[in-house]
Amino acid sequence: MSTLKPAIGLFGINMNYLAQPQRAKVVAQEAESLGFESLWTGEHVVLPDPREAPSPADPSTPMAHPPAFLSYLAAVTSSIKLGTGITLVAQRNPVVLAKEIATLDLLSEGRLLFGIGAGYLHQEFAALGVDFDSRGPKTDEAIDAMRNLWSEDHPSFHGQFIKFDGVNAYPRPTSPMGPPIIVGGTSRAALRRTITKGQGWYGFALDVAQTEKVLDDLTHMRDNLPRPEALGPDIEISITPPKPLTKMMMEDYAAIGVHRLIPMLGFYPQETVLADLEALAIQLDLEA
Repeated sequence: MSTLKPAIGLFGINMNYLAQPQRAKVVAQEAESLGFESLWTGEHVVLPDPREAPSPADPSTPMAHPPAFLSYLAAVTSSIKLGTGITLVAQRNPVVLAKEIATLDLLSEGRLLFGIGAGYLHQEFAALGVDFDSRGPKTDEAIDAMRNLWSEDHPSFHGQFIKFDGVNAYPRPTSPMGPPIIVGGTSRAALRRTITKGQGWYGFALDVAQTEKVLDDLTHMRDNLPRPEALGPDIEISITPPKPLTKMMMEDYAAIGVHRLIPMLGFYPQETVLADLEALAIQLDLEA
C-alpha cells in the first residue's frame, strides 16, 4: 500500500462563473495561499448547439481560452502550478501551438503542466475543418514536432501530417524538452501515448476502482512498449474524481499510486467557493 500523499489541484479555473478574470483571480490567489498545488483549465473551442452526444456541456457554458487565461493567472500568482486539462492538440497547428505553449511556460516561469489529448467531440472537429479520424496520429506527430522546435538548434521535422525545415523559433521554454506533457484519456491509444511520449497521465471523472483498472492496463502495456530515457522512469498519475473530494477518498486514491488529485471547482457554488476551498484545505491537511 502506498504512503504517498497526493498533491491537490483544482479543475475548471476558466469555466462557468470563473470564466470572468476577476473572479478567477480571487479564487486562484486564495487557492495558492491555502496550499493547493495547481489550477487546471478545461477546453472546448465550440460546443454543439443544441447539445447532442457526446458533448459534455450546454452550448452556453463559458470556457475561456486556456493559454490566454493562464497567462493572466500566471501574472497574478507566484507559485501555484498551471495546467491545461486538456489541450486538444490535433485541432491546432503544432508550430503555432509550440510558440503559444513556450510563451506561456516562460510567462509562468516554468509552472506550466501541459495536459494534452486527442479529443472526442466530432462536432467540434467538423466546425474547425479538422479531420476527426486522423486525430490520434496527428497528436503523436504534434508532440514530437513541438519538442523538436523547443529543443533542437536547427529544428526539422518530416512526418505524415507535419513538415518543416530551415526555420527556428525563439524564445525557448524554460526546459529543453518543454513543459511536462500529461496525456489525458483512457483508450489504449492514450495509454500508449502516455508511455511513449508523456511524463504523466490524467484520468477525468474516474472513481478509485476505475482508476485502478486503468493503472493495471497501463502497467501491463508498459511491459511491452519502449519508454524514452529522457522522459524518466516514472509516470505521474493525476485524477479528477467524479464527486467532491474527502480525506478518505484521497487516502484511497493514494493507496493505488495516484500522485495528484484535481477535484472540480464546479462542485463549489460561487457564493461559497472561498469558504469551501478553505474547508477542503483544512480537511486534507494542506500546507500553505
